Amino acid sequence: MNTHSISRRHFAHLLGIGAATAIVRPRITVATESSTAPAKTKPSIVRLSANENPYGPSAKAHEAMKNAHPLCNRYPDEANDILIDKIAKINNVNRDQIAIGDGSSEILKLCAETFTGPTQGKLIAADPTFEAILEYSKACGADVVKVPLTSSYAHDLEKMGASAQKGLIYICNPNNPTASITPKNDLRDFIAKTSPETMILVDEAYFHYADSRDYESVIPLVKDHLNLIVARTFSKIYGMAGLRCGYCVAQPETIKRMHGFQMWDSVNIMALAAASASLDDVDQVNNGRKMNSEAKSFTLTELDKLGYKSIPSQANFFMFDCNKPVVPIIKAMKDKNVAVGRLFPAYPNHMRLTIGKKSEMESFLSAFKQVIAA
Repeated sequence: MNTHSISRRHFAHLLGIGAATAIVRPRITVATESSTAPAKTKPSIVRLSANENPYGPSAKAHEAMKNAHPLCNRYPDEANDILIDKIAKINNVNRDQIAIGDGSSEILKLCAETFTGPTQGKLIAADPTFEAILEYSKACGADVVKVPLTSSYAHDLEKMGASAQKGLIYICNPNNPTASITPKNDLRDFIAKTSPETMILVDEAYFHYADSRDYESVIPLVKDHLNLIVARTFSKIYGMAGLRCGYCVAQPETIKRMHGFQMWDSVNIMALAAASASLDDVDQVNNGRKMNSEAKSFTLTELDKLGYKSIPSQANFFMFDCNKPVVPIIKAMKDKNVAVGRLFPAYPNHMRLTIGKKSEMESFLSAFKQVIAA
């Protein structure tokens, strides 16, 4: 919606009223114990399959969602504007360089619809990489070209560039499923050399987890490249996978082209409020990195003791070589109530494993040892 019924300042004021309303609203209580014998339930699933954040959104995000309850009868225009302003300020760009999406998946879909198809051009992507945009481009009638990763698990930029003719090049960095990065100098040079007629989408969903000196965001390069789009998400470090909110940074002309394919108000007011509050919570990022690093280090050490080698990870997941086809192992792990990543055909012996809480990683290791001993 483009017609604003209340100002952004008044909207922020209403969020404050929401907080006060929440205090006086009667509590709804539920029984915590039953006089009857508890029903038997299935063991809970240890979910290490979708690269989610096991710790969830920050306390500030939860509070913001609670405060937004009284505003759920309003369209989210003002909340959308507040979030865009914050994202623009953090990334040192103008607000007309930001598009908000229903998760970064909507951003990927918009890019596929805007820049790929029978007349727009091909999609060029790594193999393996996050598959969603490949499917979106196929639905648009575009040819999809898959380029294998290098021996160091980086994007083969030379081959990707050679395959491009207009259309869109998709670079997931850090890459899903390998959690590997493409060196910053290589990526910077590639962007500079690529024809302006070829769009480049760099997906930085896992940006916050990367700590290598050879990694950097390419958002600062957007100002000099009309064909560059950078996608981010609140699903990972901010723990909002179920709320759905993401965004991209590009030049205004590019954003306008994408808006033509986007439905109005695709992000709900609860997600917008939570995302806005999350950007104000520095501890959410720092603590998320720390806990992820500790649980990942523990798991990698234990797998190394068992003789399993992993691809160096710069994300909240990693891939390791099971030394035999992974599909039967995935199925056997599921039977033990541990869900792990799906098959990626380019690496049929590798398992992608999300980093959960340490207790969840201990459950994984216990089940994995049983499976490989069987």
